[in-house]
Amino acid sequence: MTPDEHAERFTLLRPLLFTIVYEILGSATESDDVLQDSYLRWAEVDLATVRDTKSYLARLVTRQALNALRAGTRRREDYIGPWLPEPLLLDEHDASADMVLAESVSMAMLVLLETLTPDERAVFVLREVFGFEYHEIAAAVDKSVMTVRQVAHRAREHVRARRRRFEPVDTATIARITDQFMAATTTGDTRGLLALLAPDATWTADSGGKATAARRPVVGAEQVAAVLMNLFHTRWRTSDIRMEMVNCNNTPAMVAYRGDHLEGVFLIEISDGKITNFYAIRNPDKLAKVTVPRRISR
Repeated sequence: MTPDEHAERFTLLRPLLFTIVYEILGSATESDDVLQDSYLRWAEVDLATVRDTKSYLARLVTRQALNALRAGTRRREDYIGPWLPEPLLLDEHDASADMVLAESVSMAMLVLLETLTPDERAVFVLREVFGFEYHEIAAAVDKSVMTVRQVAHRAREHVRARRRRFEPVDTATIARITDQFMAATTTGDTRGLLALLAPDATWTADSGGKATAARRPVVGAEQVAAVLMNLFHTRWRTSDIRMEMVNCNNTPAMVAYRGDHLEGVFLIEISDGKITNFYAIRNPDKLAKVTVPRRISR
């Protein structure tokens, strides 16, 4: 087998492999590192011994992702303020037509997955999102099939008990709500902004202590509206900040630039015609690769 054959097989499955690792780690930057390391290991494999390339590579990247996740546990425990997954800029045609994929990369789901153990997270992702068989998952996480079944059941029940009902929001509704949001914050229309927010709307900001941001989630429409008005209307309206609308994690997101410097990414979660969550990523370490569109797949 030639190096070209290794590269061809890996490249063909790269969107799938990236998606698996990203959903386990919640970091595009770390996912790139895992895939790079996995490819180097893959390049040493005798392809004549590989019966199922997809299963083999999924097993390989899952093991590397779990190693990275466990190694980063202490860093997350010592993290200053809320820890949010790294935002993922999507190609225009990715995810939205596939409800399972769309939900699996949503910021809400990734935040929920953070409450699972590393093994639970990997098993849940491989089984519920990507549909791998239990024996394939067992090989990936180095557990018995019986243990994997138990872990899968535990993780599934945990997620089911905590996740909000997921329904894709149509493009017209997204456009209308985001336009109204931008108009309200730009003009200082607090009443108009409150009309867009769910009563229990939440603002969660991730700065890692490296940017100005609330150290705890802000809950309640009036409290969130006050945060939004202070940031978007009072502080940024008269500055040289410019805003661009993009699709991150299959949800509308605002990218804020000061000149060429990326100030932050703000994701909006919409449910039943109301904004339920804002996720503000201000940590510069998590913004380094957010301008690179990604292809995801399952």
